[in-house]
Amino acid sequence: MAPMTRMFSPGGIPTDDVAAYYRRRAEGEVGLIVTEGTTIERPAARNDANIPYFYGDAMPAWKKVVDEVHAAGGLIAPQIWHVGSARGASPDWQPLGKVDAPSGLVMPDKAKYEPMTDEDIADTIAGFEASARHAREVGFDAVEIHAAHGYLIDQFFWDGLNRREDQWGGQTLAERSKLGIEIIKAVRRGIGEDIPLIIRLSQWKQQDYSVQMATTPDEMSDWLLPMAEAGVDVFHCSQRRFWEPEFEGSDLNFAGWAKKLTGKPTITVGSVGLNGEFLASLSKGAGADRADLNELLRRLEREEFDLVGVGRALLSDPNWVKKVKEGRSDDMVDFDRSHMMQLT
Repeated sequence: MAPMTRMFSPGGIPTDDVAAYYRRRAEGEVGLIVTEGTTIERPAARNDANIPYFYGDAMPAWKKVVDEVHAAGGLIAPQIWHVGSARGASPDWQPLGKVDAPSGLVMPDKAKYEPMTDEDIADTIAGFEASARHAREVGFDAVEIHAAHGYLIDQFFWDGLNRREDQWGGQTLAERSKLGIEIIKAVRRGIGEDIPLIIRLSQWKQQDYSVQMATTPDEMSDWLLPMAEAGVDVFHCSQRRFWEPEFEGSDLNFAGWAKKLTGKPTITVGSVGLNGEFLASLSKGAGADRADLNELLRRLEREEFDLVGVGRALLSDPNWVKKVKEGRSDDMVDFDRSHMMQLT
């Protein structure tokens, strides 16, 4: 199950309904559940008060989520997150009234905030390490770092938002990856050596869907290999459409290239099991597409990638996996945008 922001945790603490929501997916035979994004202890790490956090008073509630999923025979990983300046992050309800951004930009050449200081960056790294430690303490099976979709870590990767001239910036994608590498090392310290560490990456940004930071396999290799060396076990490669090739001259998608270049297991994700991709589904809904699944299985069987992240299809139908396995496509619940407003 791919991570999907739900905003059903009042005051940042998951409710019993949230625990039951995840348990239903485990009962539906999902192999690994990655939770919605859950944030570190850092001012403005969230952009909504109903997004769960991953420290302090929230941890007993997360322990209940873990216990419910394990009782149903499932495995679960938290996605640890900091939104940065994305999606209108607002300081209005934050105690310190500060929004983090590498260069204070919310869009290329659109400054709104002050750049992060070295102290801000050190505190952010420490926040990721602390949340990783909490994940181990309450029994999660793996941990995922959210470094995609134009949020804080990804903002450092992207030259559109990272214009820094110190050690946290640089002309190349590899140079701008320093914060990501330091966070990976910190999370690895927090969880130890025996818990798998996943990182979610994307080329596209919510600020600009057309961005491609690594334009060649060599650039991608220079980006990903240091992450593997720093402690990443699995690359979770987000595309808007999983079937699209990443580079000319090959039909490999992002996850396929990540596996080829690093030798690490990869997860593919992007409009799996839907008739339409993300933006279209928000306006008109999208249901299961058997042809789409046949293409997915073809790629999986040739070992282009190792795992498949399913998002909106599972949001609408907790038994989606069972129905796919049993060939019950007619029984699938079609995704509709109204399902985003409830915990099915």
